[in-house]
Amino acid sequence: MKTQKMKSWIMKLMPILLPVVFSQAALAADFRIGVVDTERILRESVPALKAEKRIEKEFAARDQEIKKISQQAKEIQALLDKEGMTMPDAERRNKERELDNLNVNLQRSQREFREDLNLRKNEELVVVLGQANKAIQQIAESEKYDLVLQEAVYRNPKIDITEKVLQYLAKENKENKEK
Repeated sequence: MKTQKMKSWIMKLMPILLPVVFSQAALAADFRIGVVDTERILRESVPALKAEKRIEKEFAARDQEIKKISQQAKEIQALLDKEGMTMPDAERRNKERELDNLNVNLQRSQREFREDLNLRKNEELVVVLGQANKAIQQIAESEKYDLVLQEAVYRNPKIDITEKVLQYLAKENKENKEK
């Protein structure tokens, strides 16, 4: 008896429910989603590559200075290893003190270099992400995307618009260069 009443009730609601179900399916078919691989943008985009070159150029002199200090420390260590036993005590102590000072200076320089480099990379990262977000927004508006995600555990290649973003950034960079 209960199942009969339930069937009757569902049959009465069917004319109301069917249009709602079909309209939702139609809406879902028009819903456009895109996904962008942010890591790829930060690795491959023209603005990211230019930022990387700027940073390398900016920090090249400091990097060379650190390499020079490191080489000096290695040379003194090699000298001490080779001739330390035959050196006069005063000269050996001076070389050991010099080596200790170089190692302290090297560690400090390396730490400061890493901190400054990371800070500078983060500054450039913010600029590149801002340009990427602008590009994503332009693409989403022009191609009528309803939703664009920047990270996903899985993305179907059909909805991945990373290549479009890379092309947009390259084109925008070229246009800015020509101006």
